[in-house]
Parts: sequence; C-alpha cells; structure tokens
Amino acid sequence: MSTFNNPVTEGLLKGCMKALEEKDISKDNIKIFKVPGAFEIPGLTNSLIHKNVYNAIITLGCIIRGETDHYQFICQAVSNGMMDITINSNIPILFGVLTCQNKDLAFARSGNNNKNKGYEVGLAAVEQIKTMNSL
Repeated sequence: MSTFNNPVTEGLLKGCMKALEEKDISKDNIKIFKVPGAFEIPGLTNSLIHKNVYNAIITLGCIIRGETDHYQFICQAVSNGMMDITINSNIPILFGVLTCQNKDLAFARSGNNNKNKGYEVGLAAVEQIKTMNSL
C-alpha cells in the first residue's frame, strides 16, 4: 500500500479489509506492506512474489493529476510495471491503484460507500485465488 495520498489509500485499505473479512479471510493471514508512493509498488510486488509464501498480492495506491506531466509518467510506469509482474506471476496480483483526475474522484472511490475500489479488489482477490487453485 502506498502512503502517498494517505487519506485516500487508508480508505482503500479499509474497503479491502472489509471485503476480505466478509469472505472469512482471517486478519492473521493478511500482511500489509507500505511503500512511500505508487511508483514503488511494482518493485515491492516483484520482491514479494519471489518469496513464494503469498496466495495473492493486492496493491493499493492513488495517483492524482497535478499541474505537471508527472501524473502521466507515474501512471504509465506503475501500470506497465504491474502488468509485466502480473503476467509473469503464478499468483493473483490485484491492481487497486487509483488514477484520478482530481481529489474529489479519488475520495469518491475510496470512501465508505459502494464505489470503494479497495473493496472491489478485495473481493476480486478471493475469486482469483479460487480460480488459480482450481487450475
């Protein structure tokens, strides 16, 4: 989980944890790692998949458009990095990194509501684990 844009990423984490709890995933089976920003997510994810101890990895972060081109470069780097890792992984990797045009959209997608993307990726993780286990 990225700590940059922390109010948003904490909302994503709360939504994700709610989904996992609803699917009877014990908190004892969840390990949370924090990185400074979204750019660091692919590197940590790559390190984690090589440990061969996790059933899935859920990434959470938020990139909000600012006044410079930095937004585009970070969005592209993180998205491409995560796609490369995902297609080469034997475990489900869930992409819960918001890329929003403004803070209002980020808060709308990380609040205590039915649009919380953390909640959605939490549910998707459980489904992906089931699918991968059935192969």
